[in-house]
Amino acid sequence: MAKPLVKSRPSKPRNSSALKPRRSSDPTSVVRLDAATLASKLQLKEQRRELFYSLMALSMKLGLLALVSVSLVKICLAYHQRLDRHGELASILSVESERLKGFQKRFDSLFSIGGAHRFMDEQDQWIEQDRLRVLWR
Repeated sequence: MAKPLVKSRPSKPRNSSALKPRRSSDPTSVVRLDAATLASKLQLKEQRRELFYSLMALSMKLGLLALVSVSLVKICLAYHQRLDRHGELASILSVESERLKGFQKRFDSLFSIGGAHRFMDEQDQWIEQDRLRVLWR
């Protein structure tokens, strides 16, 4: 804490007997009061310390809970995205499998009896009729 630049003057008591506390004749009562006051202050400090530590533990638990919940949400989103991609890939795979079956059927028919003739019949003229054909050598 910063010290003040200007020192204050001690005030002089007008009547010294009026400002002094009266002491009882029994010195043990003063000691008991001081011990009780000291004990209550220590107990209050301990309670404040326990409250502070409890609040720190609660804030750490809330932070961990937030971290776990955010991680769980991220995992759920990633799993959902993975399922979407799996659905897309499954549909593409089924379409490509059907195309492959068609190509396999055509390939097998090519090597059957009369397959070459059927293959040429399936093909339209690659170059239309009455067109000039140029052969590059």
